[in-house]
Amino acid sequence: MGWLPSFQPYENLQAFLSRLTGTNVHPAAPWLLSFLSGATILGFAFGRLYRRLPGNSGWMKGISFGVLAWMVMGLVLFPLLEMGVFAHRMGLGIAPALFSLAMLLTYSVAMGAVYEALGE
Repeated sequence: MGWLPSFQPYENLQAFLSRLTGTNVHPAAPWLLSFLSGATILGFAFGRLYRRLPGNSGWMKGISFGVLAWMVMGLVLFPLLEMGVFAHRMGLGIAPALFSLAMLLTYSVAMGAVYEALGE
């Protein structure tokens, strides 16, 4: 959408994977890896943690999970990709951190609503 044109985490992930493997990594690899991570790993983790998450409703549990995932992303993944804590090295201020929080909250609140609707 062009909101943060210089914030390109997939490119940073591609560069990291290239350094890690010592070879060029196809641009589709980081996209597929993030899809796998978001659709499979985060979904599985949410399902396993749903009953233990703080909150009395699905959307509150989703917010709890989203904030937790955001903290892991900001404190582990972004520094690993050499973007700094919460991507502060990108020179874009707080925008990348807020953008990643919005993305994770959208996903996790939707998951919480679904789990609540299914009676989990």
